[in-house]
Amino acid sequence: MERANSYSFLIIVLVTAVSLLPWSEAHILEYDEYWTKQSAEAWNRTLASYEPNPAKIVSHLNLHADRVLKEIKHEIASNGTRRQLVRANIYNGPCMATNPIDRCWRCNPNWANNRFRLADCGLGFGHKAKGGKNGKIYVVNDSSDNDMLNPKVGTLRHAVIQKEPLWIIFDRSMVIRLNQELIMESDKTIDARGANVYIAHGAGITIQFRKNIIIHGLRIHNIQRGSGGVIRDSTDHFGFRTQSDGDGISIFGSQDIWIDHVSMTKCSDGLIDAIMGSTGITISNGHFTDHDEAMLFGASDSHTQDEKMQITVAFNHFGKRMVQRMPRCRFGYIHVVNNDYTHWNMYAIGGSMHPTIISQGNRFIAPPETTNRFAKEVTKREYVPESVWSKWTWRSQGDLFMRGAFFVQSGDPDYTSKHPELYDLIEPADAKHVEHMTKFAGSLNCKVGEAC
Repeated sequence: MERANSYSFLIIVLVTAVSLLPWSEAHILEYDEYWTKQSAEAWNRTLASYEPNPAKIVSHLNLHADRVLKEIKHEIASNGTRRQLVRANIYNGPCMATNPIDRCWRCNPNWANNRFRLADCGLGFGHKAKGGKNGKIYVVNDSSDNDMLNPKVGTLRHAVIQKEPLWIIFDRSMVIRLNQELIMESDKTIDARGANVYIAHGAGITIQFRKNIIIHGLRIHNIQRGSGGVIRDSTDHFGFRTQSDGDGISIFGSQDIWIDHVSMTKCSDGLIDAIMGSTGITISNGHFTDHDEAMLFGASDSHTQDEKMQITVAFNHFGKRMVQRMPRCRFGYIHVVNNDYTHWNMYAIGGSMHPTIISQGNRFIAPPETTNRFAKEVTKREYVPESVWSKWTWRSQGDLFMRGAFFVQSGDPDYTSKHPELYDLIEPADAKHVEHMTKFAGSLNCKVGEAC
């Protein structure tokens, strides 16, 4: 009995020690030579991916969005279909691609014969993500996830650990319950077009010290914490992982990531987290519902490597029963553009540690008086007095505020005009059209041989 108690004490000490290590958030029990090398290489990629003039990326996206609106304004004027009809998947009209990303590929009925075209459609800070373009097509034909060490051929887990570039598709609709977090290798596209693919009732997706990944069209919901254990993360490496957080998608120390047309709800922790020096990220065309803490960009005030974080949040719909963190930011440069915020119960955009937040052309609809009349403010600063946060650059340009919503700006109001060498002074697409631009947010019901 005394020996058993001694072993229990040692386990408690080990777990406590691990929790205090600087890499504990990586859920790696043993930070071996492999992970040390991966971490160093990832940081070098962060430095290389970092855009020293982020306003150029902002202006480029705004230019394309404005052009699309000018091209399709007759379609918008003639189409009175309400968003609810689209959400119910009963829209039967002609293909409508109402933002520049969708305009690039969606209305081509031969999309299934040219899947790689999607890789050329990214905008924002994640525009460098090409995923598995020009690699082999890997067809997932097995929804099981039973072997974490030697995944079965044909499963999603087997596909994502391969070292070569792969474009991963699915031979049919399926529900995949991940028994442990799905740890991806670099240079991958997960493309769920043509099938209804659910990642549900199990662990989520982890992108850790990786690069060049596209995730498109997944339906992710009811994600739970993984218990941890021995998990293979590459064909030539496996290791012991501690308990995962329960994020839908966790981006950790990774670069050039594009998440597009996902539908996400009810994850144990966050829907999408990006931390530990991750940069070059675009989150676009997503539909998010029924969640409290949606997106965390930067996990700790001590993680100063997130100064290099650059993320675009564009053309998303933050919908029913959302509460807060859409996103919540530490450090970095965050461009929030042409999103539709129809629901929140605390705030929409928050942060600490002086992030730069550029909010452009979004629609913010505050909670009704009967729900929460004290949550009209879009923004929330944390842990510091106004004398500190008033110097942070949080700017709102062309946003539309409804039902009493308001955005508390900070920083130099004349910053843009004082730095014409950085900004092309291209304004965002008009916020009054955001409902149309996000009309098809979330996973699409694409059928082979038809426009999506």
